[in-house]
Amino acid sequence: MVHNSADEDRTNVGTTKISAPLSLFARLLKPPPLVTVLRLSGVVGRIGPARAGMGLSDLDPSIEKAFRPRDLAAVALVVNSPGGAAAQSSLIARRVRARADAKGVPMLAFCEDVAASGGYWLATAADEIYADPASIVGSIGVMGGGFGFVGLLEKLGVERRLHTAGKHKAMLDPFKPEKRDDVRHLDKLQKDIHQEFCDWVRLRRGARLVGNDEDLFNGAFWTGRMARDLGLIDGLGEMHTVLQDRYGEDVRIRPVNGRQPWLRRLFKFAATDNHAVDAAYGHASAVLATIEDRLMWSRFGF
Repeated sequence: MVHNSADEDRTNVGTTKISAPLSLFARLLKPPPLVTVLRLSGVVGRIGPARAGMGLSDLDPSIEKAFRPRDLAAVALVVNSPGGAAAQSSLIARRVRARADAKGVPMLAFCEDVAASGGYWLATAADEIYADPASIVGSIGVMGGGFGFVGLLEKLGVERRLHTAGKHKAMLDPFKPEKRDDVRHLDKLQKDIHQEFCDWVRLRRGARLVGNDEDLFNGAFWTGRMARDLGLIDGLGEMHTVLQDRYGEDVRIRPVNGRQPWLRRLFKFAATDNHAVDAAYGHASAVLATIEDRLMWSRFGF
């Protein structure tokens, strides 16, 4: 029997032309899985208008946007933070966890350079945590610090006038010598916050944790590979690879903007900068915030 190759070619072309719109139609009827990406990056907490740290009030619109789609398969948290304010870490983590529970969708966290201290607190809001082998993870502890300027004002010829009502209202004043009672009180506060942090990690990680409390909750930090061995994370990998392995190569990955519009940020800064004194304070606050942020990152080698 003799085959006509030209007829076969025309048949194949016709089939291709028909299958293409059918494939597109099928995708419209059943689109690939959708995963939104919420980026949590930077120091947690805000000090003054010039600090670009993370706060729940700023992130809340983005959190809502991340969980808004109806056909949502999952939400990915991309965390790159050395930590910061404990209260904001707790508020943000609980907020995203509550939205995931209400929506009934899984949440996966992906650690970039650092997910330590408050950054790890944020990551544990997810159902699963992944990190690069070289990521820095952990630091489950609480730290507080500042500067002491005792004697500085006298050398500068400046008289400080501070009037308080309440025995401990000026506790830990940087221009006065430290008092043992003040330090003991601070120690109680830190231990209470540390306990809250540890309880949250136990709640979120459960039986996946490996090792005793003294090893896990002493404030130490580890690489991604070491964190996996301790049960602090679930696996090694980056976001796109993990999501494609789980939801298919055609998974739709949709980033969510994690920052306020520039115009809103501009007006927010201008609203606090009405007078020369406010401006001077704002500049000083910005410098101190920048130094503090830099110190937090440098603790982990970044």
